[in-house]
Amino acid sequence: MTYCVGLMLKRGLVFMSDTRTNSGVDNISTFRKMFTWQVPGDRSITLMTAGNLATTQAVVSLIDERSKHPSERNPDILSAPSMFQVATMVGSLLKEVISTHAQVGQRADTTFNATLILGGQIGDGEPRLFLIYPEGNFIEASTDTPYFQIGETKYGRPILVRAYDEYMSFEEAVKLLLVSFDSTIKANLSVSLPLDVHAYQANSLKNGRQFRITQDSPYFETISSGWGIALRDAFTQLPDFEFPEA
Repeated sequence: MTYCVGLMLKRGLVFMSDTRTNSGVDNISTFRKMFTWQVPGDRSITLMTAGNLATTQAVVSLIDERSKHPSERNPDILSAPSMFQVATMVGSLLKEVISTHAQVGQRADTTFNATLILGGQIGDGEPRLFLIYPEGNFIEASTDTPYFQIGETKYGRPILVRAYDEYMSFEEAVKLLLVSFDSTIKANLSVSLPLDVHAYQANSLKNGRQFRITQDSPYFETISSGWGIALRDAFTQLPDFEFPEA
């Protein structure tokens, strides 16, 4: 399975994704699910994927091919004038790939489904964040919905709902996401480290800090153990339930 999160902040965008894929408990692999493109001084674009691996790899490969070969640059995310048009292009590609795979395999479309988080900034436009559905349509993040999750979303959502703040620093945002991912990893074996991270600074128009958090990360271990202790301490401080008298 997968877990990916994209956050909108006043200072930019933060993306985090796990790398585990599995087809059963005895067939586990590691694949990157975060991909970035840039034209320094003009744009930075990040894509995260969840769902059928063949579908998502085909979408990313098509984006790469159309970006590298001028004869196939229509449509092309590196020349599109806005993030909205990039989202439209990527949504169309996703729908096309799912349809093609379903026809070849002669199986239900849902077998090949995938969901994407797309974010970035182009030129004078604002940083934007989109959630793209298998049908090719999409929604955009806003002040009311400032982050998107795909994959195994339920376990890591509570901390995002309670602790997210649009004014938080990149460092605080990464800490928040690590708590969210730790909760998901603890509850679901289909999500695991390494975790890929990209912090994009608004108006920089180039890829930001990108790094991978691995199983031997001292900071992740500190977050994981510290969050567990903090939860237990908070639980013990809550008043005990009192049964009503018979």
